[in-house]
Amino acid sequence: HRPDRKPQTATQINIKATMSSNDAPGINIDTMSLDQLNAVKQQQESRLEQLTAQFHQLRAVSARLTTARSSLSAIPVNGVGEGREIMIPLTESLYAPGKIVDANKVLVELGAGFFVEKSAKDAIKILERKGKVVDANSDNIMAAAEASSRNAQAVQQAMQGKMMEIQARQQGMAYKNQMEGKQ
Repeated sequence: HRPDRKPQTATQINIKATMSSNDAPGINIDTMSLDQLNAVKQQQESRLEQLTAQFHQLRAVSARLTTARSSLSAIPVNGVGEGREIMIPLTESLYAPGKIVDANKVLVELGAGFFVEKSAKDAIKILERKGKVVDANSDNIMAAAEASSRNAQAVQQAMQGKMMEIQARQQGMAYKNQMEGKQ
């Protein structure tokens, strides 16, 4: 928090493109019309849906990395695992039988379709590093989703306040007209 800026009030929301832009100015939702508030709310709800989908994708990747690490750890090395029959996935639902030729040499995907041959021990280290990156990204996505959820709730509350103002004004006008009609 910088001393030259006013603190954020309860009627402002911060909409950030990234989690690192802490100095992004807030939007004063008190001055917005109902239509503008509705548009901001829809934007935040859409962002929340996208972030939730990204979070679920990252959790699925994390689960696959964990499975790969445990599967790799389960294969005996030093010649013991060689010749062992395994099922090789060709697609998510199609497998072919195979045999382990060298249990200590595996191909690890580095990303973007690039593979490198590594020892089982080095492959596990790569999978652990990838897992840490995925987990950190998951945490960032979750924080952004929570912020979007709070923003959508703040906008919803502002919309309810505006609607109550409009109803009170209408009731006041109806009462005024009723009183003028009695005179």
